[in-house]
Parts: sequence; C-alpha cells; structure tokens
Amino acid sequence: MDVLSEVLSAVRLNGALFFNAEFSAPWCIMSSGAVGIEPHLPFKNAHLIMFHFLTEGRAYAMLDDERVELSAGDIVVLAGGDSHYLGNGPRRGEPVDSFREFAGSLADGLKAVQFGGGGEKTKFVCGYMACDPRLCEVFLSGLPRILRVPVASGPSGKWIENSIRFSVDASTGSNAGSSLVVEKLSEVLFVETLRSYISMLPDEQRGWLAGLRDPNLAKALALMHREPAREWTVEGLAKDVGLSRTRLAERFRHFLGMSPIAYLTDWRMRMAAEALEKTDKSVVEVALDVGYNSEAAFNRAFKRAYNAPPAQFRHSRKSGKVIDLKAEPAMAM
Repeated sequence: MDVLSEVLSAVRLNGALFFNAEFSAPWCIMSSGAVGIEPHLPFKNAHLIMFHFLTEGRAYAMLDDERVELSAGDIVVLAGGDSHYLGNGPRRGEPVDSFREFAGSLADGLKAVQFGGGGEKTKFVCGYMACDPRLCEVFLSGLPRILRVPVASGPSGKWIENSIRFSVDASTGSNAGSSLVVEKLSEVLFVETLRSYISMLPDEQRGWLAGLRDPNLAKALALMHREPAREWTVEGLAKDVGLSRTRLAERFRHFLGMSPIAYLTDWRMRMAAEALEKTDKSVVEVALDVGYNSEAAFNRAFKRAYNAPPAQFRHSRKSGKVIDLKAEPAMAM
C-alpha cells in the first residue's frame, strides 16, 4: 500500500514544466521562485514547489548561503518556492532576473532558450508543482528548503530522463496531447524525487517521510489516508496492520510524535478546512466527509484546531476578514 500516492492524490498536485534552457558558461540567473511564476499561472492561493532538472552539463544552485553543486541527472527542489540563484562559472556583474529576462519565452511552451557566455553548456528544464498549502505540509514538513537528488541514478531514472527529453522535444511541435504528457511527467519526476530522497535518509531520521520506510507505519498511514472518514480505532487499525495496539502506538510516537488518533484528527481537520474554504458544502456535509456523524462533535474538534467554529472559519476565509485563528496544526517533522 502506497501512502505517498494516497497523500499526493489527496493534495491534488498540479504540475508543469515551463522552461527549457540551453545556457553556456559563464552564466548566473536569479529566480524569484514562486513569486515570479505565480502571475503566469491560471490558479491562485496554491503552494508552489519549484524544481530544476539538469539533462546535460553542470551548474550550482544557491539559496541564501547554501550552495549545491549539480550535474546531469540531478534535480534540485525548492520546497518552499524560495527565490534562489542558478549558475555555472564565475559571476560577472549582477545576475540576470530570469522571469524578467525570459518572460516572453514562457508563452512559447518549452522552446529552448539560449543564454550565456559561449563556454561549457548546461541544459535543464524548470518546473513547478502546485498543491494545497494546508494538506501538502504533511510531506513538505520533512524536506529541506533546498534539496538535491540524483534522480536519474535511481531504478526508473533513465526512463524519466529520456521521457522528459522526448516530451520536451515533442512539445515544441504540433503533437496532439504533448502538453498533457509533459504535465504528467513533471508529477512523475517530483514523486520519484520524493521516493529517492526517502531512500537517502539516515536510519536514525524521524518524521513523516522517514516513517514511510517502516512497513507497518506506512500501511497504517495508507489505510487512514485512503478512508479518513472510517470509524477508526487504534485496536482496529492495529489489527489491519498486524501489530499490537502498543506496538503501533510506539511506531507513531517514534516517527511522528503523536498517537494514531491524534494524527487522524489532524488530517481530518486539514481536509475539513480545505473543504470549508474551497467548496460550498454545508458544515454537516463536511463533517460527514471527514468522519463525524455529529455536527456538534465536529464543531468542537474544529474549534480546538483552528480557534473558530467551522462557519466562522469559512466566513473569514471567503470574506477576507481577519480573525484570531490558531496557526495550522503542526505536522511532525
């Protein structure tokens, strides 16, 4: 059972590759990250994850004072969509603002953009993943702000790399459906990056992503995410997983720092908040969707999580009125 797929399905990822670069050293660009790409997107109020996948050559990525060296087959992910630098060779003058310099190219699909000083070549494609900021925290909370993963060296890495090369070439022509293929490939690339990162974590690592390597915890999480409205009990969940109640509770505390029911309640409240903010379902319908047969019980649980009853929360989010809400529930790192 694949809990990562279950969660990513719930957060409804929307991805795309939007930039195809052929740069020659020396070059250096400043990417404003999510702030720069957001005006070009058809949706708002999403959390944007930025990434760059090198298909040829080498480069560096820098966020604040942290510099990451990249080579062909590497992907660098900016989980928070932060502004950052990319380059190869000595910096000469001020870095080029990528979205200002190449904004016109974004309308050309993935037609290759050439830039630089004429030296060593670096080819890469840039993409983004958009997701609900409340739900995606489940897996993003365990990621560093800048992450390099040699994704092409994984079991499916060469297939992904070759598929992206082919699809980028196809998208510049008139092939029907090529844009959809590229969109799906960006999602596949991101998921494989997460899988590779999980496999690289040290044995002593704790948190949600590290917990996916524990087969019993991963199965328990997958079951709860697949059927969040089910009337779960620790005893029933432990039986489905094949552990004792005590042992299952220990795995949750070890990796997530909370009990199974606390984790389930946290996820239900995130789903409820998203539904209240983005749909017209009644409070009763939302309560039933997330596993509460009693509206009163749902109201109490929601108010504990967000410091406001569901109806007030919905009104504040849709009207823009500021009320004293608690911060979003804190997912274990």
